[in-house]
Amino acid sequence: MELESAKETPLEGSSLPGEWSPSALEQNFSKILHRLTGQEARQSNSRDVALKDLRALIEATECNRLFEGSGEPHHGIPEILGQVAKALGKYAAPYKEEEGGSDGHSEVAEKAAEVGLLFLKLLGKVETAKNSLDCPAWETGLRHLAGPIYIFAITHCLEKPWTSPKSQEVAGEVLSLLLRVTGCSSEAGFLRGENEDEKGKFIVIMGLLKPDLNKETWKNNPAAKHVFSWILQQVTRPWLYQHLERILPPSLLISDDYQTENKILGVRCIHHIVLNVPAADLLQFNRAQVIYHAIFNHLYMPEHNLIQAVLLCLLDLFPILEKTMHWKGDGARTTTHCDEVLRLILTHMEPEHRLLLRRTYARNLPAFVKRLGILTVRHLKRLERVIISYLEVYDGPEEEARLKILETLKLLMQYTWPRISCRLVVLLKAILKLICDVARDPTLTPEPVKNTLLQEATDCLILLDHCSQGQVKGLLAKILLSCEDRTVVSCIRKVQQVPEGTPYHGT
Repeated sequence: MELESAKETPLEGSSLPGEWSPSALEQNFSKILHRLTGQEARQSNSRDVALKDLRALIEATECNRLFEGSGEPHHGIPEILGQVAKALGKYAAPYKEEEGGSDGHSEVAEKAAEVGLLFLKLLGKVETAKNSLDCPAWETGLRHLAGPIYIFAITHCLEKPWTSPKSQEVAGEVLSLLLRVTGCSSEAGFLRGENEDEKGKFIVIMGLLKPDLNKETWKNNPAAKHVFSWILQQVTRPWLYQHLERILPPSLLISDDYQTENKILGVRCIHHIVLNVPAADLLQFNRAQVIYHAIFNHLYMPEHNLIQAVLLCLLDLFPILEKTMHWKGDGARTTTHCDEVLRLILTHMEPEHRLLLRRTYARNLPAFVKRLGILTVRHLKRLERVIISYLEVYDGPEEEARLKILETLKLLMQYTWPRISCRLVVLLKAILKLICDVARDPTLTPEPVKNTLLQEATDCLILLDHCSQGQVKGLLAKILLSCEDRTVVSCIRKVQQVPEGTPYHGT
């Protein structure tokens, strides 16, 4: 079989690769690598010819000869194949974010499909060598190929602007074959190692990604951040801590970007680190404080998805930060990071009119009350204002904000009950107004949602009655004399039917 090649750098040796010596085979792979990475790589014709030559060379070379020379004294071909795999990955990589456009994306998808087929052929050779007793050197070849091929597969198997159904399918096949050849049951096993004695490929892959994850280069390859995020999510406790120095800087870098999409991606990476790295490691060198200050500032951005990601991360970070805070019992407790965040949230909640942001704040408010417990009393006045104002506003068919505010109110009364009786009238009016609004609601709110709202409001009335030593029942008895709405009357009667002194169990 004749191999096509560029005139400037013809492949040397016989027209039959099977007859070439290891040095000739190595030399020809080197020439293909040069055409993919050198000055000639800028010419599309040269790259096309190099890909054709590479395909023909892989097909024509026996697997035992492809990895021949992996031991002493020669080890060139596997290393060169690894470099060729890196070059192919870069050839199929998506363009810089401001370049290319939709036409560029379709071109990248075509390149990825072509490169994926080459990787399938190459991994097929590795699999054949693995199953053969005549080629024990396949492991050396696979060690150089696994990292670049995995990065290629993850880059193109996820649904992204630069992928197409075809490129995703081919990349998925490459990933499946790679896992089969490496003997791994999952990506997590591939990255961390299938057992304690086996080292995974995480360090190797992070080493390959590192040049694309620094401040100057991380936006040149838009796939790098997604590949990093993906592999990070695959590695959990107890394996992740040993990679902390490698994974925290890029996570902070991505979260510090001006684009909301990147901020969210970076915060989710940081959240995964917080969940899967021991507190002692995060507290060392003040890392936890660095993380806190890095993501706290995102709360000033009026982006509901970003705020949701930040609040979830902070709620898991608070227990770690508070390990360094000790109350001696001889004075007021020191203000915590949770206090600081809740204060800012309440500041933003009061004037907020955008529904998506209101829902995001309300969704996370119960978790903050639970976290602070009785110390929520520090924020009681502002919480009261927020609760009353949010209960007054219709929140759409799902009524998520008002349901979460009612949940917050129940928790607040349970934790700070000694301070509730002086707020009896204000809270009672707000809850009764909500019940009346829901009972007369002319909107398309589903009946199950209405029933849930009414049940939650009724539970709040029962709790309020407990906190006020039965005063609520006396006030509600007067309302029954003049109220004609069946729904409102039903809620009031449920409160009155609860015997005095009955412990509250809630719903």
